[in-house]
Amino acid sequence: MAYRSRSGASYGLGSVTGGVPGSRRERAKGAAVVMVCWVALLWVLEVIDVVTGHALDTFGVSPREIGELRDVVPAAFLHFGFAHLAANSVPLLVLGFLVALSGLGRLFAVATVIILASGLGVWVTAPENSTTAGASGVVFGLLGYLLVRGFVNRSVGDLLVGLLVGVVYGSFLWGVLPTAAGVSWQGHLFGLLGGVMAAFAFGRPSGVQRAGIRG
Repeated sequence: MAYRSRSGASYGLGSVTGGVPGSRRERAKGAAVVMVCWVALLWVLEVIDVVTGHALDTFGVSPREIGELRDVVPAAFLHFGFAHLAANSVPLLVLGFLVALSGLGRLFAVATVIILASGLGVWVTAPENSTTAGASGVVFGLLGYLLVRGFVNRSVGDLLVGLLVGVVYGSFLWGVLPTAAGVSWQGHLFGLLGGVMAAFAFGRPSGVQRAGIRG
């Protein structure tokens, strides 16, 4: 996620409900299709933004202005240039696919929590005279969700997925610190927290598991 100052300078780096398909192959196919369509939509929007003279940049989030709350969701689908978008595309595709393997409804619920948490966090804490947009808040949120999910579910498989994700993308976590000018560490941090919250909110309750064993 990046922010753009109102002087015009830009910086930074860088959802479908339904039942679970009957087979792993169908589930993986559905997850892949949804994530490819999601990322493709981001590229289409960026093309439109460039063609219209960056008219869509106005849908980024400017902090602490009541009218800007309506931009919390669309800001997660917009970027300040193709380099910004390219930096987010692959991790969004990979991490979103891993979450979507649990079902498209789960992906939609998790992404909604993350987008709201990241966007509202930016709205409250971003610097004055800035506009923030980008999918990296979602990327950080999906990362946080996958890292924590296995502990909440007490699932060996989910723990292994979280470990693999941590090895590949763990260095991203430095992005929650205010170390680079123009990078919305606020969006990263609150996105990450949103993902952790989603892991607990949508995790499999241990009491349900015990009840199944007793039954």
